[in-house]
Amino acid sequence: MPKIGQEPKRRAALVAATVEEIGAAGSLDVTVGQIAKRAGMSSALAHHYFGGKAQIFLAAMRHIMTEYSRDVRAALDGAAPGKRLEAIIDGSFDPNCFDPAAISAWLNFYVLAQRDAEAARLLNIYQRRLNSNLTHALRGRCADPETVAVIVAAQIDGVYLRSALDKRDMASAAAQVRAVAHALTGEGAV
Repeated sequence: MPKIGQEPKRRAALVAATVEEIGAAGSLDVTVGQIAKRAGMSSALAHHYFGGKAQIFLAAMRHIMTEYSRDVRAALDGAAPGKRLEAIIDGSFDPNCFDPAAISAWLNFYVLAQRDAEAARLLNIYQRRLNSNLTHALRGRCADPETVAVIVAAQIDGVYLRSALDKRDMASAAAQVRAVAHALTGEGAV
């Protein structure tokens, strides 16, 4: 007899285990059995809830993106009037984003998106939301907010990847992107 109310807990445990296993391996070269074992359940149960490794990994990325979104919203909630751009940048470099397992998941996600349609769709959603939020934040601050938003989004992703891989410059990552954004808006120099 199934335990009532266990499915959400088990799904969450599998998602967390997926991120941890990918973080430990540094790649997607993990099995559903390894993920299930880390989550404390059978691989059959993992397959029952998600279908396979790709679906578990995509659920894990949705979870990471939800956390990222939460961090950005928290930064926006605490932002001074007119500082929406800076809040988005700061939220994008929240310390939660630099958890080693999350970094590994992001790096593998970019690779997977090149060959998996569902991962590509999810990455496209992330990129479109980021561009939309940046465009909104840049309205009234520059002549061409759409173009500047694309450049700032590329800066966020690029500086994040460099900082995550370098592990030395995480503290100044947001400041680097803010400086570029301010130069692009004419509000300061790089």
